[in-house]
Amino acid sequence: MVLSDIYLLLGLFLLVWYIWFSREIAEIARNKCQQYCEQHGLQFISIARTKTRIRFSKRQGLYIHAEYLFEFSGDGESAYAGTLIMHSKKVAAFDLPPYKV
Repeated sequence: MVLSDIYLLLGLFLLVWYIWFSREIAEIARNKCQQYCEQHGLQFISIARTKTRIRFSKRQGLYIHAEYLFEFSGDGESAYAGTLIMHSKKVAAFDLPPYKV
């Protein structure tokens, strides 16, 4: 086994880990959006990931920054789009526009 084979295996392992971890974050994001909507009396409609980046900060270290766009309804007739930002498995922010109740 030469050094290039080791690098290839390491790269493949990192790719599989990144995909697996991103799926786990997506499941957590969906659950958090559903919980948020239930707590605020909203109807959860759908969620989609819009951006994913690997970032580093002195305070958090290496983490995955993921942004999700989710749709919800306040009155059951109209749909609104909110944003959820995740830092790895933690919710960083929810951003919702004004909506009808």
